[in-house]
Amino acid sequence: MSVVASPVGPADSPAVVRAGLVWTLVRTEFKARYHGTVGGFAWALLKPITMFVVLMGVFSFLFASKPAYRLNLIVGLFLWDFFAEATKSGLTSLHARGYLLTKASVPPWILVVTSISNAVITLAVFSIVMTIFLAGAGHPPTAAALAAFAAYCAAMTAIIIGFSLAASVLFLRYRDLNQVWEVVLQAGFFIAPIIYPLDILPERFHFYLYVWPPTPIIEFSRAALVAGVMPTARGHAYLAADAAICLVAGIAIFRWLSPRAAEYV
Repeated sequence: MSVVASPVGPADSPAVVRAGLVWTLVRTEFKARYHGTVGGFAWALLKPITMFVVLMGVFSFLFASKPAYRLNLIVGLFLWDFFAEATKSGLTSLHARGYLLTKASVPPWILVVTSISNAVITLAVFSIVMTIFLAGAGHPPTAAALAAFAAYCAAMTAIIIGFSLAASVLFLRYRDLNQVWEVVLQAGFFIAPIIYPLDILPERFHFYLYVWPPTPIIEFSRAALVAGVMPTARGHAYLAADAAICLVAGIAIFRWLSPRAAEYV
C-alpha cells in the first residue's frame, strides 16, 4: 500500500492533505505490525497481561500487606509498556521510513509522530481494560479520576513525542543509540516504581526517581485511579513543565538536524 499522498488538487487544502497522509500512515503502520499473525492486535494486550500474572505470582507475597498492590501493578505495567514501546518505535521511525524522506509531500515530523500510533491505540484499549479491571476489583474510578488520567497520558505522549523527534534524527547519525536506549529501558523499569511501592524507599530518594519521566505519571495515575486522591497542584505543575520541556527540546533538536536527515538514511 502506498503511503505517499496524492497530488494536491484545487479543492484540497494542505491541512486536508496532511490529515489524509496521517491517516494513511497510521493505518499502514497498524496493518504492517500485525500482518500475518494469528492473534493480531491481541498480542499487544497479552504482553503486559502476562507480565502482570507473572509479577503478581512472584511479588504479591512480598507486599501482602498492601491490599492495592495488584491494582497499582496493573496501572504501572500498562503505562510502562506504552512508554517503552512508543519510544522504541519513535527512535527508529525515520530510519524505518527513510524511503519517504525524499518525498516533498511528506514532512519528516509526520513520519515520527505517526510511528507511535500503534502504542497510542494500544494504550486506549488498555485504558478501557484497566477501568473495567478496577471497577471489578471494587475501585471504580470517578469521572474526575478518569479525566486526570487522560491528562497524564497526554503528558506522557508529549514527552514521548519530544524524545522521538530528537532521538529519530540522532539515530540516523549514531546507530548505537538504539542499543543504548534498550539498556536505559531495562534499568528504567526498575527505577520507576512499577513492581514495588514507592513508599518502601526513604523519602530522600524520591526526588531522584521522579526525575525519570515515567515515575510521576505512574504515581499520579495510581493516586487518582486506585487511591482516589488527586496529586497536589505543585505536582501537576512539575509534570506539565517536564512534558513541555521534553517536547520543546525535541522540536528544537529536530528542526536543527532534520534538514539533512535524508543524507544519513
